[in-house]
Amino acid sequence: WGLVRIFALPPELAIGVILVGTCPGGTASNVISYLARGDVALSVSMTMATTLLAPIVTPALTWLLAGAWIHVSFLSMMISIVQMVLVPVLLGLGVNHFFSRSVEKVLPAMPVVSVVTIVILVGCVVSLSASRLFDVGLLMAVIVVLHNVFGLTLGYLMAKLFRLDSKKSRTVAIEVGMQNSGMAASLAVLYFNPAAAIPGAIFSVWHNISGSLIANYFSRRDEKSEEVRIKESTAHVA
Repeated sequence: WGLVRIFALPPELAIGVILVGTCPGGTASNVISYLARGDVALSVSMTMATTLLAPIVTPALTWLLAGAWIHVSFLSMMISIVQMVLVPVLLGLGVNHFFSRSVEKVLPAMPVVSVVTIVILVGCVVSLSASRLFDVGLLMAVIVVLHNVFGLTLGYLMAKLFRLDSKKSRTVAIEVGMQNSGMAASLAVLYFNPAAAIPGAIFSVWHNISGSLIANYFSRRDEKSEEVRIKESTAHVA
């Protein structure tokens, strides 16, 4: 909301930026938390909680924050989110429970399916709003980067405020900073304007880059801390 105000975005772009923020945490955050040596159980729990709350919280926050710019259909959006998120999750749990052996065989291919799906989604958004993308692409890239950086920073500071340890703090930062931008882009196309999906499409690419950089930073920092600890232990024993 702050970024929309600061950059005085037109309604069709403002709603896209708002949607990225009001959608639940992305599932890629769980992988990034693992690579960053964070608390994976906490990461999965936060993703699950925000996803289950999304049918009510996402349309409510979107209406609250963007209602001044554009009409938001609360009930329609809630139904769409249930169809997009809850139904697939419940189906996935059911299939995993009743057909676990078959699921194990296809699991290695699922990350590829996920990547291909995101690529197709981003490609559709680009094709639907190509002319607008040339006009606002750079501006949207800047806003998306700021959006992600603010989310990561505020998440980390909030965790530290509640005196969480380093692993939990980095996990909360990743969960707050990485959003289900695929959902944001889909909702934007369904209920608003193809141009409103541009922030979500850019975010889908960028947050994986920033997440990888953060994971690499924390992983290297932990490795250095372990090396220092081992050297100190060895010196103390000697």
